[in-house]
Amino acid sequence: MKKTLGVIKSVITWLLLIFAVAIMLFTFISSSTLDKGNRSIFGYKGYIVLSDSMKATDFEAGDVVVVKEVDPSTLKEGDIITFVSKNSASYGETITHKIRRLTTTADGEPGFVTYGTTTNTDDLTVVDYFSVEGKYQFRLPKVGKFFNFLKTVPGYICCILIPFMLFIAIQAINTVKAFRGYKKEQASAIQSEREELAAEKKKTQEMMAELEALKAQISGGATSDQKSGDKDSRDEEDSDDGEEKEDNE
Repeated sequence: MKKTLGVIKSVITWLLLIFAVAIMLFTFISSSTLDKGNRSIFGYKGYIVLSDSMKATDFEAGDVVVVKEVDPSTLKEGDIITFVSKNSASYGETITHKIRRLTTTADGEPGFVTYGTTTNTDDLTVVDYFSVEGKYQFRLPKVGKFFNFLKTVPGYICCILIPFMLFIAIQAINTVKAFRGYKKEQASAIQSEREELAAEKKKTQEMMAELEALKAQISGGATSDQKSGDKDSRDEEDSDDGEEKEDNE
């Protein structure tokens, strides 16, 4: 059970880290490329949709549209293009609308009449070739809203700061647990070493006791032999005295 919980905790920890890193990378890449007409990745650009002028057919506000750089002369009626507006009411804004027909500008340059499918109303200004940023390829639903949320303080706290703080907290807890486990193992090893030393000391004492007993036994045997020898000597002396006495008589 503990092993399973450990695996789950480890998975959650790494998921938090991956999520936080992914969000940071997304934020960095988005900040560097979204709505940047002069920047592209392999010819592709991304733009956040700000209005619902194309909601009826293709995309809506909050989506990210991905467009590809193309030769404007290859564009045709029905294509969806992203362009920089020259209309006085929206000058300089990036707009993504559908081509209604090919035409020319007041200066005789080739261009396009564009419109939003929601209102089906033509844009007031003809889009010339130089204003075209690219041809619409696909959309990323709601990614623009998410990116705009990330740029706010609550978005940063929820999606980046909190996951990182949780990851750091979990790692800190794991470090403390590991340190405690290490200290416990170290204490256990020291206790085992002490027990081994005590066992060796006891064994040594037992061996010393056996040696003392053996020494005492050897000393006892030698004393007994000496006493026996002394007794034999006295017996011999008594026997000699007896014989001398008999001879004198």
